Amino acid sequence: MMRNAFTMQLKPGVVEEYKRRHDEIWPELSRTLKDAGISDYSIFLDEPSGKLFAAQKLSDDNTADALPETDIVKKWWAYMADLMDTHPDNSPVCAPLREVFYLE
Repeated sequence: MMRNAFTMQLKPGVVEEYKRRHDEIWPELSRTLKDAGISDYSIFLDEPSGKLFAAQKLSDDNTADALPETDIVKKWWAYMADLMDTHPDNSPVCAPLREVFYLE
Protein backbone atom coordinates (compact mmCIF):
# COMPACT_ATOMS: atom_id res chain seq x y z
CA MET A 1 0.00 0.00 0.00
CA MET A 2 1.35 3.42 -0.95
CA ARG A 3 0.38 6.77 0.58
CA ASN A 4 -0.20 9.72 -1.71
CA ALA A 5 -0.72 13.37 -0.77
CA PHE A 6 -1.18 16.59 -2.71
CA THR A 7 -2.54 20.11 -2.41
CA MET A 8 -5.17 21.99 -4.41
CA GLN A 9 -6.49 25.53 -4.16
CA LEU A 10 -10.07 26.73 -3.62
CA LYS A 11 -11.32 30.03 -4.96
CA PRO A 12 -12.40 32.54 -2.29
CA GLY A 13 -15.83 32.13 -0.73
CA VAL A 14 -16.65 28.62 -1.96
CA VAL A 15 -15.84 26.42 1.03
CA GLU A 16 -19.43 25.53 1.90
CA GLU A 17 -20.32 24.72 -1.71
CA TYR A 18 -17.17 22.60 -2.08
CA LYS A 19 -18.11 20.66 1.06
CA ARG A 20 -21.74 20.29 -0.06
CA ARG A 21 -20.71 18.81 -3.40
CA HIS A 22 -18.39 16.33 -1.72
CA ASP A 23 -21.05 15.41 0.84
CA GLU A 24 -23.18 14.43 -2.18
CA ILE A 25 -20.39 12.72 -4.14
CA TRP A 26 -21.72 10.70 -7.04
CA PRO A 27 -21.84 6.94 -6.33
CA GLU A 28 -20.35 6.21 -9.76
CA LEU A 29 -17.35 8.41 -8.95
CA SER A 30 -16.84 6.74 -5.56
CA ARG A 31 -16.95 3.30 -7.22
CA THR A 32 -14.50 4.41 -9.90
CA LEU A 33 -12.02 5.68 -7.31
CA LYS A 34 -12.29 2.50 -5.23
CA ASP A 35 -12.02 0.30 -8.33
CA ALA A 36 -8.81 2.18 -9.21
CA GLY A 37 -7.31 1.12 -5.87
CA ILE A 38 -7.85 4.33 -3.89
CA SER A 39 -8.87 4.06 -0.24
CA ASP A 40 -8.77 6.15 2.92
CA TYR A 41 -9.14 9.30 0.82
CA SER A 42 -9.44 12.48 2.89
CA ILE A 43 -9.36 16.15 1.95
CA PHE A 44 -8.53 18.74 4.60
CA LEU A 45 -8.87 22.52 4.38
CA ASP A 46 -6.60 25.28 5.66
CA GLU A 47 -9.33 27.90 6.19
CA PRO A 48 -7.22 31.08 6.03
CA SER A 49 -5.57 30.22 2.71
CA GLY A 50 -8.23 28.07 1.01
CA LYS A 51 -5.54 25.44 0.46
CA LEU A 52 -6.77 21.86 0.30
CA PHE A 53 -4.62 18.96 1.46
CA ALA A 54 -5.59 15.55 0.10
CA ALA A 55 -4.29 12.23 1.40
CA GLN A 56 -5.12 8.77 0.10
CA LYS A 57 -3.87 5.23 0.10
CA LEU A 58 -3.16 3.49 -3.19
CA SER A 59 -3.14 -0.28 -3.56
CA ASP A 60 0.03 -1.80 -4.98
CA ASP A 61 -1.85 -2.64 -8.19
CA ASN A 62 -3.71 0.69 -8.43
CA THR A 63 -4.76 2.23 -11.73
CA ALA A 64 -5.08 5.79 -10.42
CA ASP A 65 -2.93 7.19 -13.25
CA ALA A 66 -5.68 6.19 -15.72
CA LEU A 67 -8.45 8.07 -13.87
CA PRO A 68 -8.02 11.35 -15.81
CA GLU A 69 -9.09 9.50 -18.95
CA THR A 70 -12.43 8.31 -17.51
CA ASP A 71 -15.65 10.09 -18.42
CA ILE A 72 -16.86 10.28 -14.80
CA VAL A 73 -13.67 11.99 -13.61
CA LYS A 74 -13.81 14.48 -16.49
CA LYS A 75 -17.46 15.17 -15.63
CA TRP A 76 -16.57 15.71 -11.93
CA TRP A 77 -13.74 18.07 -12.86
CA ALA A 78 -16.11 20.14 -14.99
CA TYR A 79 -18.62 20.19 -12.12
CA MET A 80 -15.97 21.40 -9.67
CA ALA A 81 -14.08 23.81 -11.96
CA ASP A 82 -15.94 26.91 -10.78
CA LEU A 83 -14.71 26.32 -7.22
CA MET A 84 -11.01 25.59 -7.70
CA ASP A 85 -7.88 26.56 -9.55
CA THR A 86 -7.88 24.35 -12.63
CA HIS A 87 -6.01 23.66 -15.85
CA PRO A 88 -7.69 24.32 -19.23
CA ASP A 89 -9.05 20.73 -19.23
CA ASN A 90 -10.75 21.44 -15.84
CA SER A 91 -8.36 19.16 -13.96
CA PRO A 92 -7.47 20.68 -10.59
CA VAL A 93 -4.09 22.29 -10.22
CA CYS A 94 -2.38 19.84 -7.86
CA ALA A 95 1.00 19.99 -6.20
CA PRO A 96 2.33 16.61 -5.08
CA LEU A 97 3.70 16.41 -1.56
CA ARG A 98 6.77 14.42 -0.54
CA GLU A 99 6.40 12.35 2.57
CA VAL A 100 9.01 13.29 5.15
CA PHE A 101 7.63 11.47 8.20
CA TYR A 102 5.27 8.58 8.91
CA LEU A 103 4.30 6.92 12.19
CA GLU A 104 2.33 3.71 12.00
